[in-house]
Amino acid sequence: MSSRSTRYAQNGRVLGGRRAGYGPGQRPRVAYAGTAKGEAMRTDVSFLWLEITGKYRLHRTHCYADSGSTGTHGAMTGDGWSRVIDEARTSGVTMVRFIGGEPTLHPDLSRLMRRALGRGLTAEVFSNLVRVTPQLWDMFSLPGVRLATSYYSDDPAQHEEITKRRGSRTRTKGNIIEALRRSIPPRVGVIDTHSDQRVEQAVMELEALGVADIAIDDLRQVGRGARDDRPDIDPLCGGCARGKVAVAADGEVWPCVFARWIPLGNVRTTPLDEIVTVPRMKEAHLRLSAIAAGCTPGSCDPQCPPSCSPSCIPMGNRIPAGGCGPDWR
Repeated sequence: MSSRSTRYAQNGRVLGGRRAGYGPGQRPRVAYAGTAKGEAMRTDVSFLWLEITGKYRLHRTHCYADSGSTGTHGAMTGDGWSRVIDEARTSGVTMVRFIGGEPTLHPDLSRLMRRALGRGLTAEVFSNLVRVTPQLWDMFSLPGVRLATSYYSDDPAQHEEITKRRGSRTRTKGNIIEALRRSIPPRVGVIDTHSDQRVEQAVMELEALGVADIAIDDLRQVGRGARDDRPDIDPLCGGCARGKVAVAADGEVWPCVFARWIPLGNVRTTPLDEIVTVPRMKEAHLRLSAIAAGCTPGSCDPQCPPSCSPSCIPMGNRIPAGGCGPDWR
């Protein structure tokens, strides 16, 4: 690890500063009430993933959404997404993250971003940064917009082995440099997909470029990252159904993008604020608890299971690595 003060975290431990992606005052508020048996979940949601498309230029072997070139924009229309953004604001949401697939492939991204900004929301775009048009750069430069991307290795061949796209590292790196030149500070996640991956070298390369917000995350057993077909609680961090939900391109709402097998409702038929009520969020948490087994008393605080609440990076056994850390949304 470099001696520089770059902020990045690995496996739930803070390395060289605060957890990446977590700033002062950004920790979600969690409301509990009464006894442990009758514990109430959050009464509102402050963070929303908007998975607006399944289209993707790359074919990453670990993609949790199983996106690709044959993906679609789903059943949600631009007007439908605009309504969800409006409902998110009235439900207490303060930040939305546009994801996919590759969100920049959606024809309504710019309009939806401006809609979110017009409602007073912080809006982040999580893009592979393989292709960025002048119009997208203009949008990324707007006040209230954040930019995030993934990175894999300082070795082009290894990076492209993961993305399955020749030249992808060169393009992503070039656009990271361009973002920095435009004073757009990118948040970069280095995804550790296998044992011989040059993760630390990738971090050092990003540091040398001037990236100050770097985090390391492990492969999750979700989507193409799954090793089998069973619903698995181990890749989750313990924060599902607590202050954040995800909306898919077909309108389905999940407690997390990694908990896609637990539907809370569908925004095409039910308003978002009705979906994220206390009973539904509590039910989702209880479903997660029913799947988890063998929780060691004391390993989870204040409840068990899964992992450590309100948020931790898991080690793959429902026990947090390095103790609780701030929430990397």
